[in-house]
Amino acid sequence: MTGIVIALLLALVTGAAVLLGARMSVRHAAPLAAALMFGLAGYAWQGSPAMPGKPVKAGVAQIRFDEELAKKRREIGEQISRATPFLVMSDSYASRGETRDAANVLLPGLRKYPDDPHLWVGLGNALMAHTNGVMTPAANYAFRQALAVQPEGVSPNYFYGLALAESGDFDGARAVWLKLAASLPEDAGLREELIRNVALLNALIRRRDAGAQPEGTAQSGNPAP
Repeated sequence: MTGIVIALLLALVTGAAVLLGARMSVRHAAPLAAALMFGLAGYAWQGSPAMPGKPVKAGVAQIRFDEELAKKRREIGEQISRATPFLVMSDSYASRGETRDAANVLLPGLRKYPDDPHLWVGLGNALMAHTNGVMTPAANYAFRQALAVQPEGVSPNYFYGLALAESGDFDGARAVWLKLAASLPEDAGLREELIRNVALLNALIRRRDAGAQPEGTAQSGNPAP
């Protein structure tokens, strides 16, 4: 209600200023009054004066498209296939920060090709981007579907582990990546990357567990003297 009152006052002030500035007589002010009333009606219809304000901080970054993630997805599993057009469109939306559309554009592809693991992986990644790294049930379902189609697949396992790590499930990520690393040739570059990632996860898990120890308990778990 306050917003409408303020708008009405501004309209009256604007009308008075125009009348005085143009030296317009009151009897010739009908078109001006009609224009102001039309504007007020539009504000009352389309505006949301009762909604609370939301301050926007300058320099706050929007969701950024992860080009390296898309490149990795293409490198380790995705070839030119029936999934490619949908994934290209999804990447295009994501690059503009339109993460909801990046996920939604994959749904027609999944209805047409429900057994394509790359589309499921793409959907899982898009949903993770949309929630800024939160593993929602929908994202988890997408990755699980990719694994159901291709249980030993490199891409489904790699990106599911990455999503788990990003969402804070270090133990789950480590289990997925250890299994994937064991299935790769010893000289594979991705295997070396996974081993490094698992080492980082181990450090994070140790730090987490050390911080969770009860006060007065020694590092080894024995009572402190």
